[in-house]
Amino acid sequence: MNQRMRAAVVIVMVGMSFLLAACVSTQEKVDSQTGRLLVAPVHPDYKLEITLAKLNEILAKAELSDDQRARFYYDRGVIYDRVGLRILARIDFMQALKIQPDLADAYNFLGIYDTQEGEFEAAYEAFDAALELEPSYDYAYLNRGIALYYGGRAKLATDDMELFYAADLKDGYRALWLYLAEREVDPIKAMTRMQHNRTHLANNSWSSVLVDYYLGKVSKEKVFAAAKVGLTYPNEYAERLCEAYFYMAKMALVEGKTIDAANYFRLALATNIYDFIEYRYSRLELAKIGEMLTKQAQATQAEEESQ
Repeated sequence: MNQRMRAAVVIVMVGMSFLLAACVSTQEKVDSQTGRLLVAPVHPDYKLEITLAKLNEILAKAELSDDQRARFYYDRGVIYDRVGLRILARIDFMQALKIQPDLADAYNFLGIYDTQEGEFEAAYEAFDAALELEPSYDYAYLNRGIALYYGGRAKLATDDMELFYAADLKDGYRALWLYLAEREVDPIKAMTRMQHNRTHLANNSWSSVLVDYYLGKVSKEKVFAAAKVGLTYPNEYAERLCEAYFYMAKMALVEGKTIDAANYFRLALATNIYDFIEYRYSRLELAKIGEMLTKQAQATQAEEESQ
């Protein structure tokens, strides 16, 4: 699920508009020895590179008002983010905010990056700034909720996810993130709540399939089969796989299948859908798994040495 930042980003330059799109292709392969599903990485369309070149030229040579310059920095940052150049994106968002400090979207991006880096206090401040500027900015509630979730503040995370979910009861992703947050507080209540929330979802929706997987109504095989149905643009299949791998990994962690979870998170990263939250936080999840396994190994070693 991407951040759906104000729909698609459109850049306008002297009577010309450049629609940002990423026409990509995927290949599905199966390892003959392990049987594991492999996904070839998705590559951005050359149009993004052309748009970046135009933006670089505009920012370097064009006479722009402060508002225009701030907006072009922000737009270039969005493209950098989309192709995985997070450091360059952060620089552009900060430049945009120096010129125009009321860009809620830029604060939202900075908060996401801080969360990915484990800088949770900075993330909270960034999301608070975004919400102060736009109190109805529902994706800032989602992203602050995610920061609180990974920062170990489950109850506060649930409060934000409640607000995010309430904005669209028909969005399966909102139901999933509410469940993930609530599960940290009360697993039984969280499952009961998601069963109820499922009644608001359309049966033919892709996100409903993911919710049904969590409810035990569909198998992994059916999830992967559903991922191929009703595709409407070139990279949609890779996006769905990114989401499926992430949520399957989270379920595997609940079931105590740590190695399986790590493999799924790696597969989510292999899709290269950089601007989806499932991609963004797979790396953070892998870091947490690594820390956990290291602690377990150290504890085992210490126990063996004491005997």
